[in-house]
Amino acid sequence: MNDNEKLWDHLTRMRRIRALEEKIAQLRAENQIVGSVHLCNGQEAIYVGACAALDLTRDAVFPTYRGHGWAVACGVPPRAILAELLGRSTGISGGRGGSAYFTAPEYGFFGENSIVGAGAPIATGAALAATFDGSGRVSVASFGDGALNQGAVHEAMNFAAIRSLPVIFIVENNSYSELTPISAMVKVDQLFRRANAYGMPGARVDGNDPAAVADAVAQAVARARRGKGPVLLELITQRLVGHYIGDVQHYRPEGELDEVSKVEPIVRLEQKLIGLGRTREELDELHASVQNEIETAAAEALADELAPTDTVLEHLYA
Repeated sequence: MNDNEKLWDHLTRMRRIRALEEKIAQLRAENQIVGSVHLCNGQEAIYVGACAALDLTRDAVFPTYRGHGWAVACGVPPRAILAELLGRSTGISGGRGGSAYFTAPEYGFFGENSIVGAGAPIATGAALAATFDGSGRVSVASFGDGALNQGAVHEAMNFAAIRSLPVIFIVENNSYSELTPISAMVKVDQLFRRANAYGMPGARVDGNDPAAVADAVAQAVARARRGKGPVLLELITQRLVGHYIGDVQHYRPEGELDEVSKVEPIVRLEQKLIGLGRTREELDELHASVQNEIETAAAEALADELAPTDTVLEHLYA
């Protein structure tokens, strides 16, 4: 696959994530989906780029509660994701997990978690196991900029560094810790610099460029597989929607969304592909094809049987 084809593949995957999130927003507004939903519009390049650098037959991704995009990038079928959010028995977790807790380990996607930063110690545990089972597995823990202040994240990074574990810590820095600007949360907002304190490499990467993300993650994966330990990557991006469904984003300065919409990953990649010879007609056809794919997946999921309520306590551990 040449560079042009790789970029087209990245765009296709990002378009699929965006279309899925837009459909989820519509279904949530119609109360077809209930409960908490956190969308990732604008952050698609992180998931697509990172997963392009992983071997998901053995590597493991531990995302945040904003995990639909990670799931799609890992290869989880959109229909199975939609069925899960719709409470259908055909959902990837049998309709039990909903938006915030579904998991698909057969795709290397080891579940969302509504506890902020909780994926970091779990991913570190998976990385520790990899040093014993001979799998060569690399774990990825992804969390938001605000989660970097969680004690469990600090403990996970410290332990991973001491044991030289094969884990990559990815900070999805969309500049807001929920509703608060990261600049109001920390004195030094170059979060990757915290890596030095743990004795691991750190880097800040353009999180709106899937190729740049893929390159950075590939280098971190290669380092981890050589037994050199963890890496902290701060991926700079912006979300184009609220922190949660119903967030009116009153905290964002006037005009900010208009400005970030001009440099969001799909717009940027389409412009780059046009410069490489692709036509607007080709881009429009791709958009229409992906939209049709997601509409079909949603219609099929809506027609599926609801998950039975008499088995709700099965697979539950406390």
